[in-house]
Amino acid sequence: MSVAEWADQERRLDSQSSAEPGRWVTARAEYQRGIMDACSDPLIKEVVVMCGAQLGKSEMLLNTIGYHMAHDPAPILMMQPTVDMAQAFSKDRITAGLLRSTPCLREKVKDSKAKDANNTTLHKVFAGGALSLVGANSPSSLASRPIRVVLCDEVDRYPPSAGEEGDPISLAKKRAATFWNRKVILVSTPTNRNASRIESAYQESDQRKFMVPCKDCGHEQELRWANVQWTDENPHTAYYSCAECGSIWSDSDRHKAVSKGKWVAHSPFNGVAGFHLNSLYSPWTVLSDAVEDFLAARKDPMRLKTFVNTFFGETWEDQGEGVDDYAVAQRKEDYEGIPDEVVVLTCGVDVQDDRLEVEIVGWGAGEESWQIEYHVLYGDPSTPSLWAKLDEIILATYEHPSGEPMLIRATCIDSGGHHTRAVYNYAKTRAGHRVYAIKGVGGEGKPIVGRPSRNNIGKVPLYPIGVDTAKELHYARLRIDEAGGGYCHFQAKRDDEYFKQLTAEKQVIRYHKGYPVRTWVKNRTRNEALDVRVYAIAAFHILNINIDSIVKRFYANIERRSDTPAKVEDARPHPLVPKRGPKRGGFANNWR
Repeated sequence: MSVAEWADQERRLDSQSSAEPGRWVTARAEYQRGIMDACSDPLIKEVVVMCGAQLGKSEMLLNTIGYHMAHDPAPILMMQPTVDMAQAFSKDRITAGLLRSTPCLREKVKDSKAKDANNTTLHKVFAGGALSLVGANSPSSLASRPIRVVLCDEVDRYPPSAGEEGDPISLAKKRAATFWNRKVILVSTPTNRNASRIESAYQESDQRKFMVPCKDCGHEQELRWANVQWTDENPHTAYYSCAECGSIWSDSDRHKAVSKGKWVAHSPFNGVAGFHLNSLYSPWTVLSDAVEDFLAARKDPMRLKTFVNTFFGETWEDQGEGVDDYAVAQRKEDYEGIPDEVVVLTCGVDVQDDRLEVEIVGWGAGEESWQIEYHVLYGDPSTPSLWAKLDEIILATYEHPSGEPMLIRATCIDSGGHHTRAVYNYAKTRAGHRVYAIKGVGGEGKPIVGRPSRNNIGKVPLYPIGVDTAKELHYARLRIDEAGGGYCHFQAKRDDEYFKQLTAEKQVIRYHKGYPVRTWVKNRTRNEALDVRVYAIAAFHILNINIDSIVKRFYANIERRSDTPAKVEDARPHPLVPKRGPKRGGFANNWR
């Protein structure tokens, strides 16, 4: 019995984890059959699945686990990127989505409520075997008992090393080395070219692709985005065109073609079966929705990268490692103050030994941004006088062209380099104005803003900032050359030195313990303009707001007040204590 045969016979899907609860039917997505059968083929030692989203890869892993629990008992290891993700997968997908919903598995593992050491969140014992769930970031969990079946999910999100022990996949494979019938399964959506584990593994496999026949000419072909057509930027006109005869396929025609498809290897078999799929094969993909997502993402490199990774199932290759400062400088605009489109202000502050560098950034719909002000405040950061100058900037009230008063909604000050205690003291006394101490954290894939900690000498909330991720977002937006969502506007009075600092780093591939890692390196000494922009971006993300909703509320409020416009007194400069909105209700208090 193969995994697909077992799933068709025994597997059940519950309504909490599946949009189609009931009996599992492999024919619903025929491409899954070849992948699952490879997971139980004794001639195949390793299975590699590089695919997009909405293709059922998690369910295929669950079917493999269920198959071994019920039909071919073995010690199994499932590795997620982190321990937290392993715990969530165990609770939501294994316990609730597999064990409880599939009748033949309900009695295989004892109820965890019984406080049995054989059944915990991360370790489940069944007759003849056990399932252990681990995080790739935990070296201790990867050095234990022998394992016959190794399941590695989302491998492109694994850290380069599990602590100091080395590559987590290599550590997991070593635990299966003593089994003649071992099986290693790697599954992931890809990330960046030349730094993608799953792409590297797929290239070393027999590189299977799912070929489907044309309904008219019978030509077998791989489904490709290049054959998706639409007219007049209207996604509802989307259709698929045969690569051979050009016949038009509806969504129904495409799904029928997939049901008749088969896997075809494009390289010699060497014990590793590799499968590549994009989301055009998914029975849950509607072509008009896919085109709509593509049209929305194509002007924003960060959104387009996500689309390429999760829909195409392909790695993303940057157009360039850096950004040309001259090209960005050519986009300077002649404006002063706050443009009409701006509804939110944030601020970034970089601390040097003899000065503070400060940038105020305005945000509008689609996270389009405008540089509002840039200041260099000279002085000694260990003295109160310099911080008093900063007060005059970040605690001031600014005037929108409509007459609405505006405050800086959040400020991030770097505490990681110079005068850390002074930064802590300043942020602590101005917490009510959303002034935050931050510390940059390097590493690919880190969130732009992490959970704050008070474990510092100042006992203040210290926010970790994923500077690599923030820089990637910043550079992607600098590459946008048309005004709109994500576009960056700069004032005409900025000199060439500013733009050189703004683009002072580039992303390169470095090798850590033999594995490629993308990292940022300086191409010139000074980069303060880049740092303060990253901190202003971090401040915006700390707010965690829906900017488009705020835009609507802001202008709706202006329209309501159009008959009696609000007066703004002493908008700039302003005393150290800012004006306040109404205590309860009122738009000003809400949107600030």
